[in-house]
Amino acid sequence: MAAQVLIVDDDHDLLKLLTFRLEGAGYAVDCADSAERALAKLSVSVPQIVVTDLRMSGMDGMALFENIHRHHPALPVIILTAHGTIPDAVEATKRGVFGYLTKPFDSKDLLAQLERALSVSGTKSVPTEGQNQDWRAEIITRSPILESILAKAKLVAAIDASVMLRGDSGTGKELLARAIHLASPRADKPFMAVNCGAIPEQLLESELFGHTRGSFTGAARDYKGLFLAAEGGTVFLDEIGDMPLPLQVKLLRVLQEREVRPIGSTQNVKVDVRILSATHRNLEEAIKTGSFREDLYYRLNVVSFELPALSKRREDIPLLATRFLSVLADKYNKPLNGFAPEAMELLVRGAWAGNVRELLNVVEQTVALATTPIISAGLVENAMRGAEQELASFESARSAFEREYLAKLLKITNGNVAQAARLAKRNRTEFYKLLQRHHLDAKLFKTVA
Repeated sequence: MAAQVLIVDDDHDLLKLLTFRLEGAGYAVDCADSAERALAKLSVSVPQIVVTDLRMSGMDGMALFENIHRHHPALPVIILTAHGTIPDAVEATKRGVFGYLTKPFDSKDLLAQLERALSVSGTKSVPTEGQNQDWRAEIITRSPILESILAKAKLVAAIDASVMLRGDSGTGKELLARAIHLASPRADKPFMAVNCGAIPEQLLESELFGHTRGSFTGAARDYKGLFLAAEGGTVFLDEIGDMPLPLQVKLLRVLQEREVRPIGSTQNVKVDVRILSATHRNLEEAIKTGSFREDLYYRLNVVSFELPALSKRREDIPLLATRFLSVLADKYNKPLNGFAPEAMELLVRGAWAGNVRELLNVVEQTVALATTPIISAGLVENAMRGAEQELASFESARSAFEREYLAKLLKITNGNVAQAARLAKRNRTEFYKLLQRHHLDAKLFKTVA
């Protein structure tokens, strides 16, 4: 695939010229004629590089960069300007701008900057020959945050270190565990997963370590257990924070001695497995309260990854929703072509407390109820309402919306009230009154990182 570049400039002739040159060099180009439109595009899809003019009406290039840097710190931004000076370039670089070119510039210099940005950021568009991406095929993302985690996970997969995956429910911890397994030398061996919080203690012990025939009521035959069944492969312990303390002791022994003892047996059995674990709990607090063993924690937490909530990777929502729609349309045998633009906007703006799992549920509801080839905004809105939500009063809902809206404007403009007022299409006096009503101090937003 070609690398995606977003060009931002209020000079339409320059936009056309840059598009022609970059497409000729093999890049996929998208354009925006203002910083505000660029931010709207970024809320739906994140490119691999942004090239922006410095001086533009409305929000300027540095304000755009600051906004991008807050939400997508790994996204390279190159600034073009006819007003550049060496002090400007030095200051921009100090603030994190990837590159800085003064107009008129040589297109070769711009292409060199783009190539360097792709190389340094690790986002080369075309995989090198022989590079295999099958290990991560189930993980759908263009998020720089998640891409960074995947890059580190690929490195960790090559060694046998225990890995702990943290994150809210529905963020994809098991998918990442499977990806690590598939990228590891153990890929051709079994991957066995168990949810430690979903099985009663005695059954969980048997599920993990196995049992012998007659060792307890109902044990009609020998059972190997997941550790022995996964010999040579990987065991994934989901919700490890819910594991009872007596089993934590036995798991620690497995990690230390590399052997298990099935229930009812007098013999230990050697086992060769890699252990990955996951939790949405605060294990450090659990250690303080005595509900989780500190020695086990350090054995499991050799390497740790924190998976971002879906609200932190909104650029992935259109990708995920479109993939889910395709799969579910086949499942329900419905001729569906996609989401209406308003419907996709609702999805991108959603809160998603349940993360990817909640998004899948919403898309499935819309597919089940769809009567036209395009999923409408009404179907999405109904599916996103939830079953048992307390409805706020009109005044409360309006006040909350105004406060969040004003705060968002101040974040976008880095506390610049004049720019924020223009974006809101309100005069400064009226805008100041709105800020006072909601006790918002614009100065506080100037230091937002």
